[in-house]
Parts: sequence; C-alpha cells; structure tokens
Amino acid sequence: MSVISVKDLKKKFQDKEVIKGLDFNLETGKCTALIGPNGAGKTTILRMLSGLIRPSSGKIEFQDKEARGDIRKIIGYLPQFPVFYEWMTGFEFLLYVGRLGGLSKIIAKERAEELLQLVGIADAKNRRIGKYSGGMKQRLGIAQAIIHQPKLVMLDEPVSALDPFGRREVLDLLEKLKQNTTILFSTHILNDAQEVCDNILFLHDGKLVESGTMEQLQSRYRQSKIVVEFIENTEDIIKSLTLIPYISSSSIEGNEATLVVTDLERAKVSLLREIADKNLPITRFEVGRLTLEDVFLEVVKK
Repeated sequence: MSVISVKDLKKKFQDKEVIKGLDFNLETGKCTALIGPNGAGKTTILRMLSGLIRPSSGKIEFQDKEARGDIRKIIGYLPQFPVFYEWMTGFEFLLYVGRLGGLSKIIAKERAEELLQLVGIADAKNRRIGKYSGGMKQRLGIAQAIIHQPKLVMLDEPVSALDPFGRREVLDLLEKLKQNTTILFSTHILNDAQEVCDNILFLHDGKLVESGTMEQLQSRYRQSKIVVEFIENTEDIIKSLTLIPYISSSSIEGNEATLVVTDLERAKVSLLREIADKNLPITRFEVGRLTLEDVFLEVVKK
C-alpha cells in the first residue's frame, strides 16, 4: 500500500521548468532515497510534498483520509538547514514543537522525553541547543519532525553537512526510525542511501530516470566491474587497458581505473594477460558488482 502517490508532477520558476513530470509512489513502512546531484530538484520536490510550495501542475495524493483536511497531521519535515532557538534546551524545544503540533502539555512532555531517548541525546536534554554538535542538532531536528507521530517523514539532505561521526549517528537513527514510519530522504551521497534505504528514486535534471530496490537496479544493470590500481599514475597504460574487449565503460582517477565489463570472466582473463605480458606494476586487482554510484552513472549516461 502507498502512503502517497505522485502523478505528472511539474514545477516552473518563472520560465524555467525544474521538475519535469514525475510519477512515483511511496510505500507504507519503507525508507526511500531521492538521489541526485546538487541542483537536480530534490529540495523542490520535498517542499512540494510538504505543502510549502505549490506544484505548477500534476497531483500529489495522500491515501490517508486525515490528510484531506490538513497534511501537517500526517507528515514530518526536516529542511536541509534547520533553524533552532539556540537559547532553548533540547527538551524545551521539543515541548514547544509538540504544543505547536497540537499535543496536550502532558503528551508533549511524554513525547519529548521519549524522543530524546530514542535519538540518543537524553543526557543533553537540559543543555542549550547552541552548545550542541552538528550531529546532535540533526538528531534533535529529526525528533521534532516525528514528535506528532507522522505517517511520512521527509528529510532533506540530513547527513550532507556532518562529519563522518555525525553521519554515522544519523544513519543509525534512520535504521531505527524506519521500523515505525515511512521515510523519504534526499541525498547526493549514494553510499548512505545504499546502506539504509529499501527503495531508490534517481533524479537527474528534474526528471526521474530510474527507480526500484537496490536488488532490482542491480538486476537491470547486471554488469560487473574490475578495479585496477597501479603503483603510480600511469595514465597512458591505464587508457590502453580500456581498449580491451568486453569493457563497456571506464573511469580513471589518479592511478586507479574502474572498468565496467559485459563479460566478467573473459575481461578478467584479457586484463590479467595484458598486465602480465607488459609487466605492469599493479597493487590491486579487484572484481565486484556495480555499486549504487556505478548504477547511477550508467543511468545518467543513457
């Protein structure tokens, strides 16, 4: 069952069409990643779904009857750059947001205590938000987005501005949250999406270019890759390897070549023979399946 259906969604700003006719559903109880480079339209889509801006055309349909009066009852939203009253404590802020969301004072207090524990900052509940780290602020932001127990939570780039430790904290939290609610979050960090999401939407230049589960996407682009790393940057030698048969595409970064192959066994034999015949100084020869980033690059090339 879908919590929301989007049909032929478009958005223009002045004469420029930035969202160009999207169709997708968000399944109840699933975590979905909206993936695309900066400027692809991810934030615009989330702002339309949350009711902050109106589509130019198309339909956004929530299946829940409660949403037909006021969608704020069933959605939670965390913008990319959340703003807090930094003189408040974490507990005071959640209590304030809960009351704004229509909770009674008693229920708001109970939810604030519960969520501070859930997001892992209960020991800092009486500390002023201005003293929180970036990861703690994002955790608090997620807590405010779910304090009224929404059926859909939308998070705009929740980890992009965090250091590795803060990113790990928030990703672990998303793993917990998806047990209880439907999640849609935007990101340009593909490894994060691959780690926590059930479904993936690829956005490029305002258009949805691919969608599905990771397993479905890997099945559709059933290719393997070989990574060859050399002792030093030998670009001419690396380029010569890309001419070997069974290689459909390649990318070179420094002294490392990533080769997408159509026939793994034959490509592997040909590459190893070439390396041995020319006595090339390699430090790594690794075979693997396409990652989410590889799949996205293949999709965008079409």
